[in-house]
Amino acid sequence: MRRLPASSSPRPLLTRAALFVVMSGAIWATLAPARAAGSKFTLTSANLSDGGVVHASQVFDRANCHGANRSPQLSWSYPPAGTRSFAITMFDPDAPGRGWWHWALAGLPASVRALPENASASGQAAKLGAIEARNDFDVDGYGGPCPPPGKPHRYVVTVYALGVVDAGLAQGRPAALFDHEIRASALGSATLTVTYGR
Repeated sequence: MRRLPASSSPRPLLTRAALFVVMSGAIWATLAPARAAGSKFTLTSANLSDGGVVHASQVFDRANCHGANRSPQLSWSYPPAGTRSFAITMFDPDAPGRGWWHWALAGLPASVRALPENASASGQAAKLGAIEARNDFDVDGYGGPCPPPGKPHRYVVTVYALGVVDAGLAQGRPAALFDHEIRASALGSATLTVTYGR
Protein backbone atom coordinates (compact mmCIF):
# COMPACT_ATOMS: atom_id res chain seq x y z
CA MET A 1 0.00 0.00 0.00
CA ARG A 2 1.41 3.35 -1.07
CA ARG A 3 1.66 6.06 1.66
CA LEU A 4 0.40 9.51 0.79
CA PRO A 5 2.93 12.29 1.00
CA ALA A 6 2.54 14.46 4.09
CA SER A 7 1.41 17.39 1.96
CA SER A 8 -1.50 15.40 0.53
CA SER A 9 -2.79 14.01 3.88
CA PRO A 10 -6.58 14.42 4.02
CA ARG A 11 -6.53 15.60 7.69
CA PRO A 12 -4.92 18.94 8.57
CA LEU A 13 -2.20 18.83 11.17
CA LEU A 14 -2.85 20.68 14.48
CA THR A 15 -0.21 23.04 15.72
CA ARG A 16 1.01 22.52 19.27
CA ALA A 17 -0.83 25.67 20.41
CA ALA A 18 -4.10 24.55 18.82
CA LEU A 19 -3.74 21.07 20.30
CA PHE A 20 -3.19 22.60 23.75
CA VAL A 21 -6.35 24.70 23.43
CA VAL A 22 -8.41 21.70 22.32
CA MET A 23 -7.10 19.47 25.10
CA SER A 24 -7.51 22.19 27.75
CA GLY A 25 -11.11 22.69 26.68
CA ALA A 26 -11.79 18.96 26.86
CA ILE A 27 -10.28 18.69 30.31
CA TRP A 28 -12.24 21.73 31.57
CA ALA A 29 -15.47 20.34 30.12
CA THR A 30 -14.84 17.13 32.04
CA LEU A 31 -13.97 18.82 35.34
CA ALA A 32 -16.40 21.76 35.33
CA PRO A 33 -19.54 19.80 36.29
CA ALA A 34 -17.72 18.13 39.21
CA ARG A 35 -16.37 21.47 40.47
CA ALA A 36 -19.80 23.11 40.26
CA ALA A 37 -21.59 20.25 42.00
CA GLY A 38 -21.62 21.41 45.63
CA SER A 39 -17.97 22.33 46.16
CA LYS A 40 -18.71 25.80 47.58
CA PHE A 41 -17.78 26.41 51.22
CA THR A 42 -21.17 26.46 52.98
CA LEU A 43 -22.58 27.04 56.46
CA THR A 44 -25.89 25.61 57.70
CA SER A 45 -27.68 25.48 61.04
CA ALA A 46 -30.45 23.51 62.70
CA ASN A 47 -31.39 26.69 64.62
CA LEU A 48 -30.83 29.47 62.09
CA SER A 49 -32.09 29.86 58.55
CA ASP A 50 -30.34 32.31 56.22
CA GLY A 51 -32.67 35.30 55.94
CA GLY A 52 -34.80 34.02 58.83
CA VAL A 53 -35.55 35.21 62.36
CA VAL A 54 -33.56 34.26 65.47
CA HIS A 55 -35.35 31.81 67.78
CA ALA A 56 -35.82 32.53 71.50
CA SER A 57 -33.31 29.81 72.38
CA GLN A 58 -30.51 31.89 70.82
CA VAL A 59 -31.60 35.28 72.29
CA PHE A 60 -29.60 36.86 75.14
CA ASP A 61 -30.87 36.36 78.70
CA ARG A 62 -30.17 39.75 80.29
CA ALA A 63 -30.79 43.47 79.74
CA ASN A 64 -34.55 43.07 79.23
CA CYS A 65 -34.06 40.19 76.81
CA HIS A 66 -35.48 36.84 77.87
CA GLY A 67 -33.96 34.06 75.82
CA ALA A 68 -32.02 30.90 76.61
CA ASN A 69 -28.74 32.37 75.27
CA ARG A 70 -27.74 29.10 73.63
CA SER A 71 -25.14 29.35 70.86
CA PRO A 72 -26.60 27.95 67.62
CA GLN A 73 -25.92 24.55 66.13
CA LEU A 74 -23.65 25.05 63.12
CA SER A 75 -22.39 22.74 60.37
CA TRP A 76 -20.05 23.54 57.49
CA SER A 77 -18.80 21.71 54.44
CA TYR A 78 -16.40 22.00 51.48
CA PRO A 79 -13.72 24.16 53.15
CA PRO A 80 -10.88 25.39 50.92
CA ALA A 81 -7.82 23.26 50.35
CA GLY A 82 -5.11 23.95 52.91
CA THR A 83 -7.52 24.57 55.80
CA ARG A 84 -5.77 23.93 59.12
CA SER A 85 -8.38 25.22 61.57
CA PHE A 86 -11.76 26.97 61.79
CA ALA A 87 -13.03 30.11 63.52
CA ILE A 88 -16.56 31.45 64.02
CA THR A 89 -17.92 34.96 64.60
CA MET A 90 -21.34 36.51 65.13
CA PHE A 91 -21.65 40.25 64.53
CA ASP A 92 -24.46 42.82 64.52
CA PRO A 93 -23.63 45.48 61.89
CA ASP A 94 -26.77 47.48 62.74
CA ALA A 95 -25.81 48.32 66.32
CA PRO A 96 -24.81 51.95 66.91
CA GLY A 97 -21.19 52.87 66.36
CA ARG A 98 -18.99 50.13 64.94
CA GLY A 99 -21.48 47.33 65.45
CA TRP A 100 -21.69 44.74 68.22
CA TRP A 101 -19.70 41.53 68.68
CA HIS A 102 -21.82 38.66 70.00
CA TRP A 103 -19.38 35.78 69.58
CA ALA A 104 -15.93 34.95 68.32
CA LEU A 105 -14.01 31.72 68.68
CA ALA A 106 -10.95 30.22 67.05
CA GLY A 107 -8.85 27.08 67.21
CA LEU A 108 -11.35 24.48 66.03
CA PRO A 109 -9.33 21.66 64.41
CA ALA A 110 -9.61 21.15 60.65
CA SER A 111 -11.29 17.78 61.30
CA VAL A 112 -14.28 19.46 63.04
CA ARG A 113 -17.22 20.20 60.74
CA ALA A 114 -19.98 21.03 63.25
CA LEU A 115 -20.75 22.49 66.65
CA PRO A 116 -23.77 21.37 68.68
CA GLU A 117 -26.27 23.86 70.05
CA ASN A 118 -25.04 25.52 73.26
CA ALA A 119 -21.42 24.54 72.56
CA SER A 120 -20.24 27.79 74.14
CA ALA A 121 -21.89 27.60 77.58
CA SER A 122 -21.72 23.80 77.81
CA GLY A 123 -17.95 23.76 77.32
CA GLN A 124 -18.18 21.60 74.19
CA ALA A 125 -16.34 24.19 72.10
CA ALA A 126 -13.49 24.22 74.62
CA LYS A 127 -13.34 20.42 74.64
CA LEU A 128 -12.79 20.57 70.88
CA GLY A 129 -9.85 22.92 71.41
CA ALA A 130 -11.53 26.27 70.72
CA ILE A 131 -10.81 29.49 72.58
CA GLU A 132 -13.49 32.18 72.88
CA ALA A 133 -13.28 35.95 72.84
CA ARG A 134 -14.87 38.41 75.24
CA ASN A 135 -18.00 39.69 73.50
CA ASP A 136 -19.38 43.23 73.70
CA PHE A 137 -21.57 42.26 76.68
CA ASP A 138 -18.19 41.88 78.46
CA VAL A 139 -18.65 38.11 78.78
CA ASP A 140 -16.41 35.36 77.38
CA GLY A 141 -18.21 33.22 74.82
CA TYR A 142 -21.61 33.56 73.19
CA GLY A 143 -24.01 36.43 73.89
CA GLY A 144 -27.20 36.25 71.85
CA PRO A 145 -29.14 39.02 70.11
CA CYS A 146 -30.64 41.74 72.31
CA PRO A 147 -31.14 44.90 70.25
CA PRO A 148 -32.89 48.00 71.58
CA PRO A 149 -36.63 48.21 70.82
CA GLY A 150 -37.36 49.28 67.27
CA LYS A 151 -36.16 48.13 63.90
CA PRO A 152 -34.86 44.52 63.80
CA HIS A 153 -31.10 44.08 63.57
CA ARG A 154 -29.13 41.75 61.33
CA TYR A 155 -26.80 39.14 62.80
CA VAL A 156 -24.07 37.79 60.57
CA VAL A 157 -22.74 34.37 61.56
CA THR A 158 -19.52 33.45 59.76
CA VAL A 159 -17.32 30.37 59.77
CA TYR A 160 -13.77 30.98 58.56
CA ALA A 161 -11.35 28.42 57.18
CA LEU A 162 -7.87 29.37 58.38
CA GLY A 163 -4.51 28.48 56.94
CA VAL A 164 -2.96 28.26 60.41
CA VAL A 165 -3.51 25.97 63.41
CA ASP A 166 -2.93 28.74 65.94
CA ALA A 167 -3.93 32.32 65.12
CA GLY A 168 -1.99 33.62 68.13
CA LEU A 169 -5.11 34.41 70.16
CA ALA A 170 -5.89 33.89 73.85
CA GLN A 171 -9.11 33.18 75.73
CA GLY A 172 -10.96 36.33 76.77
CA ARG A 173 -9.29 38.79 74.40
CA PRO A 174 -11.72 41.25 72.74
CA ALA A 175 -13.81 39.87 69.90
CA ALA A 176 -12.69 42.69 67.58
CA LEU A 177 -9.08 41.51 68.04
CA PHE A 178 -10.15 37.94 67.29
CA ASP A 179 -11.81 39.17 64.10
CA HIS A 180 -8.67 40.99 62.99
CA GLU A 181 -6.42 37.96 63.48
CA ILE A 182 -8.96 35.55 62.00
CA ARG A 183 -9.30 37.60 58.83
CA ALA A 184 -5.52 37.82 58.48
CA SER A 185 -5.30 34.01 58.30
CA ALA A 186 -8.54 33.26 56.44
CA LEU A 187 -8.52 31.16 53.27
CA GLY A 188 -12.29 31.49 52.84
CA SER A 189 -15.56 32.01 54.69
CA ALA A 190 -19.24 31.08 54.65
CA THR A 191 -22.07 33.06 56.26
CA LEU A 192 -25.65 33.03 57.46
CA THR A 193 -27.51 36.29 58.11
CA VAL A 194 -30.52 36.33 60.42
CA THR A 195 -32.60 39.06 62.03
CA TYR A 196 -34.10 39.80 65.43
CA GLY A 197 -36.07 42.71 66.85
CA ARG A 198 -38.18 43.57 69.86
